[in-house]
Amino acid sequence: MSAVLKDVPRLAAMLESDLDAVLAIECAVYSHPWTRGNFADSLRAAYACRTWRLGGELLGYFVVMVAAGEAHLLNLSIAAAQQRRGHGSVLLREALQLARSRGARRLTLEVRPSNLAGKALYEKFGFARISLRRGYYPASGGREDALVLGCAL
Repeated sequence: MSAVLKDVPRLAAMLESDLDAVLAIECAVYSHPWTRGNFADSLRAAYACRTWRLGGELLGYFVVMVAAGEAHLLNLSIAAAQQRRGHGSVLLREALQLARSRGARRLTLEVRPSNLAGKALYEKFGFARISLRRGYYPASGGREDALVLGCAL
């Protein structure tokens, strides 16, 4: 009997050449997406930018900034067709581990109150509300607040 190896998703450093695929997901899953410039600036600033691919298909990505013992999850996104398959959990676990390995003692993030799936994911990983940022996000009807969540590492 021989084992059949399945292709498994792989985490890799995000490159400038990934930005077309990253932007395709970003524009498909957000009403107010990050721009190419936001991602390019994150790469230039040497933030931890990672992609999650299965073969040639980009499933998702994240961007984490780590400085002075603190980490901030700036973006974590999964392609619409790949959502609710555990990819978000894998990427969040990787982001937490990366922050820990770079000496961060806490990871913070913002999430829209209307993002029920995102809030559930973060709560599952032990994130708790720190504060509220009023009018933080652009929204179709004006502005939407942001919940600031944090998790000790």
